[in-house]
Amino acid sequence: MLLKIYPENPSPKHINTVIECLMDGGVIIYPTDTVYAFACHPTKTKALERISKLKGIKKKEAEFSFIFSDLAQLSAFTKGFDKTVFKLMKRNLPGPFTFILEANNSVPKIFNNKKKTIGIRIPDHAVALELVNQLSHPLISSSIHDQDEILEYNTDAEILYDEFHEQVDLVIDGGYGDNQASTVVDCVGGDFEIIRQGKGILEF
Repeated sequence: MLLKIYPENPSPKHINTVIECLMDGGVIIYPTDTVYAFACHPTKTKALERISKLKGIKKKEAEFSFIFSDLAQLSAFTKGFDKTVFKLMKRNLPGPFTFILEANNSVPKIFNNKKKTIGIRIPDHAVALELVNQLSHPLISSSIHDQDEILEYNTDAEILYDEFHEQVDLVIDGGYGDNQASTVVDCVGGDFEIIRQGKGILEF
């Protein structure tokens, strides 16, 4: 299914259709403030396995991000962080950043591994935020890399639908996406290190 959802005014009916798909264990393609990505419900093991297969990796080796709608949700998945890290995230989120934090015991259970860190995102995109709000859970998310050697990310949802409609359950067309991924900031241990410069300039 290809579903047009306008970021300026996301249709509650269409959002509910996506939520039902996620609750049923579906895999979706959705827009963010950076690139289009695969996503699923964090408790749906088979959906996680499907995304891992789409990415050509094992679930235990996956480096998926968690999409939240606000910082208050982080406590269920992280071991906590100091005031400096909190201020940094509050200053830059919502925005095109992935922050690496220390994970609590919930994260290894989801991926069935010994994962000690978690990548968190709060994208500045109305559709993504509304999905998380209505789902009452974070999304498990992974960027979609294009097979083209020049264009790393596909920006057109209709092309993504043509490519993946037999492998995913629903594709959200939220308009043209970006072709630049998020900036990744490692905050483990209280220090800040930009391990991938992408879209967005971190404000300290």
